[in-house]
Amino acid sequence: MGCLTPSAADAAGLFTADRGVRPLGRGGAFVAGADDVGAIWYNPAGLADAGTTLFVDFAWLNFSSEYTRKTQVTDAGGTVRTYQYPKVDGTTPFLPIPTLGGSYAFGDQKQYTLAVGILAPYTAIASYPLTVNGDPSPSRYSLVSLDGSALVVSGAYFSYKPIEEIRIGLGLQALVGTFKSRVVFSASPPDRLISSPEDPQYDSLSQLNVGPIIAPSGNFGIIVVPDKRIHLGASAQLPFWINAPAKINVRLPTAAVFDKAYQDGEDARVRFRLPPILRFGAEYRMDLGDESTLRLELAYVREFWSLHESIDVRPDNVKLYDITGFPSPFGVAPISLPRHFQDSNSFRLGGEYSTKSIFKANRVDLRAGASYETSAIPEEWVSPLTYDANKIIGSAGASLHAGDNWRLDAVAALVLLNGTQVAPDTAQVPRVNPVQGNPTKTEAINGGDYSARAIILGVGAQYKFK
Repeated sequence: MGCLTPSAADAAGLFTADRGVRPLGRGGAFVAGADDVGAIWYNPAGLADAGTTLFVDFAWLNFSSEYTRKTQVTDAGGTVRTYQYPKVDGTTPFLPIPTLGGSYAFGDQKQYTLAVGILAPYTAIASYPLTVNGDPSPSRYSLVSLDGSALVVSGAYFSYKPIEEIRIGLGLQALVGTFKSRVVFSASPPDRLISSPEDPQYDSLSQLNVGPIIAPSGNFGIIVVPDKRIHLGASAQLPFWINAPAKINVRLPTAAVFDKAYQDGEDARVRFRLPPILRFGAEYRMDLGDESTLRLELAYVREFWSLHESIDVRPDNVKLYDITGFPSPFGVAPISLPRHFQDSNSFRLGGEYSTKSIFKANRVDLRAGASYETSAIPEEWVSPLTYDANKIIGSAGASLHAGDNWRLDAVAALVLLNGTQVAPDTAQVPRVNPVQGNPTKTEAINGGDYSARAIILGVGAQYKFK
């Protein structure tokens, strides 16, 4: 049953970058300046300036990582030695990440706007090899693959502009979709009683399918315009509480004690929480003359990942039969894996220059931005499954306005994560053994050296009705 826990961990989000082709082109600084359907994620108050539109964008997140595992082993003489495993590489598939939405403005002054939208977070769907040079992969107890996972946030939104100086908005949302995970767990009963702690004979490859996930939430925000040159914005994203059914398919170990063993039952529930988010931004707008404008926004975002304290797995009458030396049936106990995440902070600066000086017949928007974000995971809890570190994101984007209705968008962004060294004697992620139930003090599985980077490329289009 240890297979359940890691797969759910990636559900915790840990976004590689904030999302949306146009907002990301501004470095994610899109709180006070939100004014199209992309506002459904950053600040729904900005929908008051979106008009009646149809909107779509897609981004490709190319994430790659390296992990060199290190462990400490105490030999028979009591000497503590550090053992280094071969390096493993994590990769992601080509998977376009979408935003789909539309807005409708109505009222005598178009002061009301309704919108609907579907979006997916920019989260890496990573995979690691099962073997390295013919030997079991050092990362197998954290993650093998998340291929087939698909989660989106869908919602309906409303904004109101009672006067030109104020916009307010709110949304009703739901996180929906499924997770599919492959991971290996060790079933040595217990460690060192009849085998070494990570004897491959006791490895069990599992496939976990979590879903359907339906987790309601919401967001709300405000934009205040004290001067036509100054926009001030604030928004809040409420947490997502996930409580979803799961199915487990397990390939039992090849060790002799499992020769006649089999599993009965496959149902469980997975529970965890995704954090609330607060965003604040201030945008300054300048009219440069000759139909050219410049917008600069400074934003701050705090994600309350400390809410993500654990991942809880509750098997529903899952039992193992005919394990040599164990009672039959052997009921698999609930597992609660500690996470101990921490709140993260992000500081963002972005700008957008709009002009007709490049193409006289068509307006062009040029944008760029940068952000710095602190990690949501203390170093001792970093693992191949949920790798995060302090990161810098630089981005550039552009839009071409075709006629009076169309806007075509593009973005390119580079995500640089600080390398992380998790000392084996401070590593905390335990190796879960389903024969033992809840984790006991064992060798941690996450010690070692980590590095990662990502490139994000995206395109989008908006059609605005006059």
